[in-house]
Amino acid sequence: MNQLEQWARDAVARALQSGATAAEATVAEGEEFSAGVRMREVESLKQAGSRGAGIRVLIGRNTGSSYTSDLSPKGMEEMVRSALDLAGVTTEDPHAGLPDPEELGAFSEPLSLHDPAIGELDTDWKIEQARRAEDVALSADARIQNSEGASFESYAGTRAFANSSGFSGSYRTSSCGLSVVPVAKDENGAMERDYWSTSSRKASGVESAEEVGRRAAERVLRRLNPRKVATQKVPVIFEPRTARALLGELFDAVNGGAIYRHASFLTGTLGEKVASEELTVVDDGTLPGLFGSSPFDDEGVRSRRTVVIDKGVLRSYLLNTYCARKLGLKTTGNASRGLGGNAGVGNGNFYIEAGQLSEQALLGQVRQGLYVTELIGATANSVTGDYSSGAAGLWIENGDLAYPVSEITIAGNLKQMLLEVSGVASNLEFRGAIASPTIMIQEMTVSGR
Repeated sequence: MNQLEQWARDAVARALQSGATAAEATVAEGEEFSAGVRMREVESLKQAGSRGAGIRVLIGRNTGSSYTSDLSPKGMEEMVRSALDLAGVTTEDPHAGLPDPEELGAFSEPLSLHDPAIGELDTDWKIEQARRAEDVALSADARIQNSEGASFESYAGTRAFANSSGFSGSYRTSSCGLSVVPVAKDENGAMERDYWSTSSRKASGVESAEEVGRRAAERVLRRLNPRKVATQKVPVIFEPRTARALLGELFDAVNGGAIYRHASFLTGTLGEKVASEELTVVDDGTLPGLFGSSPFDDEGVRSRRTVVIDKGVLRSYLLNTYCARKLGLKTTGNASRGLGGNAGVGNGNFYIEAGQLSEQALLGQVRQGLYVTELIGATANSVTGDYSSGAAGLWIENGDLAYPVSEITIAGNLKQMLLEVSGVASNLEFRGAIASPTIMIQEMTVSGR
């Protein structure tokens, strides 16, 4: 047992000794680094460490929580006392409480969430990665004359959790990433920006600076000289980056907190067909080496794989203990929180399962349509499903990407969009905790000139 885990156990014991009937505590520490470069010069450097603890106590069905960055015995004692004082004045909630004991535990297989090599990376080397990525992008084409910068970031930390039901555990995580944002100018002086980024829990998993710079340059150059298109209804293809953003809207709709408040268009639809048969959506916190993985959630519930939508049929919401009790269901191990407060609902690795077709094969099905590479100011009404967003991308003609388009808006309704997913490509890549391959929606309104 590491020191952080012991501190969490001690905080729980102190709360019980002071009058709590149940308690749970989190202790976390971490070190982060970031280097920012712009126009080949170092613009910012940051290296910081943090450490903190939080506790949630129950006196019967009354809850209170507090947190502190002072992990001395006095600081921890004051944190516990503050939480107990709050519990003494809050309203009783019949659904409050710790998870059922049989739900507690840690996923037993190795998850490879920490790489010691990240902590050994030399500062000068990390700065040089950012500088090199930007230099490759700037040197790719004379039309790339500016940059919004490049950055290299890294993190390593430990999180520990304990509760009064006898569970305690901890795990270490690490990550590093590289990104660059070049700016290109066309012959008329109009400028466009785009970016490319890479990240991994392992130092060896990050793409090279040359690859990041090259991909960013390709993306920004293809946006030059955009055209406007007439308002029309056409098939819309979302590349993985924009499909991830769309999937984030679906996560909000299956979040148990929105479900029990009747603030989701998917409330009351378990077991019903809510999407195309092409669509299977999974939440899995047990995939080794990924950003949404952990051995247990932030209530100490064992991580697991949950099929949310199975070939179009809604099979599960995503739930923590509180939401599950409100709905008369079981937790799915999706509790998420910072150091203090009640747990919310978070995702593990939330993704659309890959299909069989290549992205090019999806494009080949479209005579006239839009390939979306950027979403701007997207808004979604979680109750009605109404969706609209500013967008930029490439126009599809006869199955090929023909020319860039901008200053357009795409609109639809998420309920109908899910049902009209007509194609899912095979290019699923995990670049974060939410991931999607390229997907095609059979028809949306594209508003242009």
